[in-house]
Amino acid sequence: MSIRGRVWKYGDNVDTDAIIPARYLNTTSEQELASHAMEDWDATFAANVQPGDIIVAGKNFGCGSSREHAPVALKASGISCVVAENFARIFFRNSINIGLPILECPEAAQATEAGQTLEVDLAEGTIRNMDTGETYSAVPYPEFMLALIEAGGLIEYTRRQLQTEG
Repeated sequence: MSIRGRVWKYGDNVDTDAIIPARYLNTTSEQELASHAMEDWDATFAANVQPGDIIVAGKNFGCGSSREHAPVALKASGISCVVAENFARIFFRNSINIGLPILECPEAAQATEAGQTLEVDLAEGTIRNMDTGETYSAVPYPEFMLALIEAGGLIEYTRRQLQTEG
């Protein structure tokens, strides 16, 4: 599975309240959440993010509360992947569960700049900066996690598995 997109660059400790402020947690509309994604951290994000864009960040991305709304807001806004030095564990799990690919790669996170284009191969675990030609290695996704991501998340993956077995 290959992903290609323009980079939005953020630093360390981007918490779930920065990704989607708590005042919007009473909505279940993914598009409503997307319209407020990152608004307290980067007021330009929601208006300018394009489908396929990639977030690159520093350490501890997605720290804070365990709200699933954070990866949902990013995915619904069009973000196709998040690359960071590392992730808060609950954000990591929530992202996989909703089908938002994330990769830990300190080298890529440090070397990538906003506006550059990355090509990410989840099966190979490679991240290629199309502007610099540099390639970085992350841990590739196991086959079952690729299937889960390709299905759009745990719920759809499970639904498909049940249909296959039934």
